[in-house]
Amino acid sequence: MKKIFVVALFAIILAVYIAVQPAHAQGDNIDVFIDNLPVSFNDVEPIIQDGRTLVPFRPIAEALNVEVNWDSGSQTINALGEGVQVELVIGSETALLNQAPTQLEVGPQIIAGRTLVPLRFFSSAFGCAVEWIELSREIKIFTPPTKMAVIGFYALGDSRTSSWTNLFGLPYPDATRGNTDIVGTIALGWYSLDKDGNLLTESRTGWKRPEGWEDILSAAKKYTLQTEMVIHITDADNTISCLLSSGDAMTRAIEATIGVAGLYGGVNLDFEGLGLSQSGEELEAVQQKYTLFVSMLAEKLRKLGKSLTLTVHPPNSEYKGYDYGKLAMAADRIIIMAYDFGPKPEPINLVLEAVEMAMVDVPAEKIILGISIPYETEKSIIPKVGLAKRYKLGGIALWRLGLISNETWSMLRSLIQAR
Repeated sequence: MKKIFVVALFAIILAVYIAVQPAHAQGDNIDVFIDNLPVSFNDVEPIIQDGRTLVPFRPIAEALNVEVNWDSGSQTINALGEGVQVELVIGSETALLNQAPTQLEVGPQIIAGRTLVPLRFFSSAFGCAVEWIELSREIKIFTPPTKMAVIGFYALGDSRTSSWTNLFGLPYPDATRGNTDIVGTIALGWYSLDKDGNLLTESRTGWKRPEGWEDILSAAKKYTLQTEMVIHITDADNTISCLLSSGDAMTRAIEATIGVAGLYGGVNLDFEGLGLSQSGEELEAVQQKYTLFVSMLAEKLRKLGKSLTLTVHPPNSEYKGYDYGKLAMAADRIIIMAYDFGPKPEPINLVLEAVEMAMVDVPAEKIILGISIPYETEKSIIPKVGLAKRYKLGGIALWRLGLISNETWSMLRSLIQAR
């Protein structure tokens, strides 16, 4: 009986040990997020020592866009951000923050060949807020507001979703500064083209120039907003394909656009739906035709001192009719519409994929990350703006004004430096 009891007791202890071990191992992991985007540490993970978190130095610094230098001789870490210089020495509990000595509760260390630094001090030195979530063992870092371009698409809406009211704070025609401190450019969705290259102020898709449109330009000027005339077409009925297949139609479209462009700071081409059904040589031909049209228009606009923005589908969409590299050579900036992937809010992994694919061919500073406001919340927008920060993109574009809640405006102010 005693033997049976001992065996049974051992079995119970073993079962409890096996059950507890995986949970304990998982609980030892610490996940770090910057602007709600995960940070990958590869071979060495963050650790907690004396109640303080140490993290691998280089991944954190790179995610924060901090320039890093390592002096192996003196075992000194130097980090340089915007207006901030940090110096840390391995094993020393004294750091230099802009040359001023600062006491640390735990010094940097080398573990498994990797340099680990105290997370809270390092992040706070560069103006970040740091939050520790005990239950999930997560560290959330939020970077300070960053200066970037913000384009707001201005389109028609009913009284409840008026772009005017959402931007200028009062019902039309009254105006205040409203939310113009965040938005720097308004992309005015007022134009379209037909297959013959005629410029339209009203299209079959509902885009049209409203009555009193001159008042909008006056208000934009008053609050120092840049303006773009948006030319929106879809290829659902082959309008774009027909336009780009005719040299006369392209010339007519460009001349008509140039004739109106003087009213605005620039032009925004929103040609949607190219390359859905083509492949091989046919797809290449579609790309070449659109690139030719863009290049011809860009040359004319440049002579007028006007900018050219392209609004295009993301590279990981079904629409492949855009040669991003060649388009980037002609245009001043490219808005990547990183949305309509299916699930809502937009899955951050697909938005990230769109950005990384675009950056293969387009300089980061020319990329504007398009965000579809109807499917985002004030929380889900954080990692989208975080991507623009982490990859040093040119900015973000919001579709559309009139649909942005007060909570989202407040969140944007916490993420973006007001102009």
